[in-house]
Amino acid sequence: MLIQWYPGHMHKAGKEIKEILPQVDVIIEILDARIPFSSQNPMLTHLRGNKPCIKVFSKSDLADPDLTQQWQHYLEQEQGVKTLALSILHPEKARQIPELCNKLMAAKAESGRLITVMIMGIPNVGKSTLINMLAGKAIAKTGDEPAITRMQQRINIGNNIVLLDTPGVLWPNVENKNSGYRLALTGAIKDTAISHDQIAFFAADYFLKHYPDALKARYSIEPLPSTDHALLNEIGRRRGCLRSGGVVELDKAAKILINELRSGLLGKFTLETPAMMEAELFELVAIREEKEAKKKARKEKWKGGQG
Repeated sequence: MLIQWYPGHMHKAGKEIKEILPQVDVIIEILDARIPFSSQNPMLTHLRGNKPCIKVFSKSDLADPDLTQQWQHYLEQEQGVKTLALSILHPEKARQIPELCNKLMAAKAESGRLITVMIMGIPNVGKSTLINMLAGKAIAKTGDEPAITRMQQRINIGNNIVLLDTPGVLWPNVENKNSGYRLALTGAIKDTAISHDQIAFFAADYFLKHYPDALKARYSIEPLPSTDHALLNEIGRRRGCLRSGGVVELDKAAKILINELRSGLLGKFTLETPAMMEAELFELVAIREEKEAKKKARKEKWKGGQG
């Protein structure tokens, strides 16, 4: 599954970010704690360069706490990177962000000059919620649909800090198919851009392997089926997603599983680990090299035919 979803305002936002970055002191990148790798925008990572960065794990109340700690330790190995896990259940923790910004820009903070902080993140990752926490009032519009913020905003949050908000930016295509599934499952990509069946099969397979007890508890299935397809069929039967003849409507069963995962009814979960990320990146490099080799072979063949 190759996801391609790049609305015009996101292209414009990418250009604006490049233009304004020289004025930025610190970058805050918001990640979905359930998918810390897949919710990192590779374009933003490239643009950031060596600027200090605070990676904020949003929605940490929905994520597996042990894996959140693993990810924080892993990402903080990069120079200039600090991490902080936040949730709407504990908004007071957001107060640590201005302190971190002042520490990262100690010389500027001591001189009393304004520190310019840019906040970045993919759509629907919780940027506006965090801005409102930092400002102490509803400044930024929030919502469950991706792509709410469309214009750059400048917000003075006190503590000598001016915050630049940017629209949620996706990249032109998601090469790693597993990242595509994870982004879709957590709602970063609009449901109109995906197939519910595909996403639900991915979720069912992952939960069978990593969170089987959550499935047993939620759907009262014992023993669990061995395949994703069988699990969706069983969920559909138990929830009455049936056509005449007792045939399960998989699309309805898929929507039930996706919605209940997103709303936290299956408990806390994280869809990737640092070890998975490294394995998938290695696989992606091999795929790119294979594509490049095939492209080169086609060119050589075409040249030979021309001769």
